[in-house]
Amino acid sequence: MSKKLEGQVAIVSGSGRGIGREIALKLHRDGAAVVINDLDAAPAEEVVAEIVAEGGRAVACVGSVTDEDFGDRFVKAALETYGRLDIIVNNAGYTWDNVIQKMTDKQWEDIFDVHVTAPFRILRAAANYFREVAKQEAESGHEVFRKVVNISSVSGVMGNPGQANYSAAKSAINGLTKALAKEWGRYKVCVNSVAFGLIETRLTSAAAGAGATIDVGGREIKVGISEQMAKNAATLIPMGRAGTPEEAAGGVYLFCIPESNYVSGQVLIVGGGRP
Repeated sequence: MSKKLEGQVAIVSGSGRGIGREIALKLHRDGAAVVINDLDAAPAEEVVAEIVAEGGRAVACVGSVTDEDFGDRFVKAALETYGRLDIIVNNAGYTWDNVIQKMTDKQWEDIFDVHVTAPFRILRAAANYFREVAKQEAESGHEVFRKVVNISSVSGVMGNPGQANYSAAKSAINGLTKALAKEWGRYKVCVNSVAFGLIETRLTSAAAGAGATIDVGGREIKVGISEQMAKNAATLIPMGRAGTPEEAAGGVYLFCIPESNYVSGQVLIVGGGRP
C-alpha cells in the first residue's frame, strides 16, 4: 500500500521533543523525508536516528529559530539534502507568562520573535523556491500541491489571562496564515493553522512539579502547571482531559495529506471539543 507523502520533504521546527517530534514521526511514517530542528543537538539527533532506524530519511538542522539566518539555513537543509521542499510546519515555541502590568518588553518581544518573526523568516526563505517550482510545474501541465502548517493555540483564538504576549502572537500567526493562503494559492501552496488546546507536554504538564524550568538561550523559563490548574482546565474540555502529543500531531497531518489540497486559510482547533 502506497504512502500518501511518499517522496515528499518536510521541515518541522522544534521537532526534537514533544508535539514537534510526533509530527515529524507521523510525516516520516507516511513516506516523507524530514528535516529535524531543535535548540540542542542531542534531541534532534535522537529523532533523526529513530527515523533512520525505521528505514526513513532525516537530517538535523540544529539551532534557534530566532537566529536571523535560521530560515535560510532550514530551507537550504531540505533543498541541498533532498532537492525539494513540500511541507513546512512552524511548530517551535514556548510560553513566558505574566499579567500585563508585570510583563516586560523582553517577554513581549521574545515571544513574538519565536512565534511570529521566526515563522515569517522561514516562509520568506521558502518563497522563491515555491514560486519557481510552481511556474515550472504549470508550464509542464502538472498541478503539485505543497503545504504550510503554522502552529497556533486556542489562546490566539479566545485569549488567555496571563498570556497577553502569547495570545497576541498566536493570533498574529493566524493572520499570517490567512494572508499567505491568498498570496500563495496561485502557487498551489495550502497555508493553514492548527490551534492547540491543552496538550500534555513538558510545557504544560502538572507532573513537571513546582519550579520546573526549561533553558531558552541561557535563560530559565518556568514551565508546567499546578495539579489544581490541570484539573480546572480539564473541566472546560468536553472530552474531559488534555490531548496527547500524538493527537496533536494528527491535526497537523490532516493539513499535509492530499485530501486537504483544496483547504487553505483555515484555523483548525484541536482541543477536545473546546471552542
